[in-house]
Amino acid sequence: MCQVEIDHRGYTGEAKAALRLKLYADKAEEEGYKQMAKLFRVISFSEEIHGTKALRLLKEIKSTEENLAMSFESETKVAGVAYDQFVRLAEAEGNKAAVLHFSQSRDVEETHAKLYKEAMGHLMEERETSYYVCKICGYVSDGVWPDECPVCGAKKDQFVHFD
Repeated sequence: MCQVEIDHRGYTGEAKAALRLKLYADKAEEEGYKQMAKLFRVISFSEEIHGTKALRLLKEIKSTEENLAMSFESETKVAGVAYDQFVRLAEAEGNKAAVLHFSQSRDVEETHAKLYKEAMGHLMEERETSYYVCKICGYVSDGVWPDECPVCGAKKDQFVHFD
């Protein structure tokens, strides 16, 4: 096995662990286990450090222009290929919840790609904006706080504001 495969697997494992542990922390907090929630958050942060080091070893962090281009390509590919396949598989299994999840995720990935493409055009302008992220499906609105999410229908109070 080559070094790059090992490093990519290492990064993938660390990234998954960091997210999983954040969710474990939320659950522990919800159940009243304050110290366990703290432990999960601390170890999640540690896993983020490991993932960051792995990405740097892989030389995956480039210039902002290159990072935008790579992010745009990735979102476009995920939306147009991966999620379409996931939707078809879920439909074949008759799993309506999975069809809804994958369809909404695909739609959100398409908006991510659009935001990256717009950002590439505005890079030199250093345009400042606020973003609003739907806590239900992940939809990102650029500069406008929607009354309702265009992807999942969540109400305005389900958006997180990033200024």
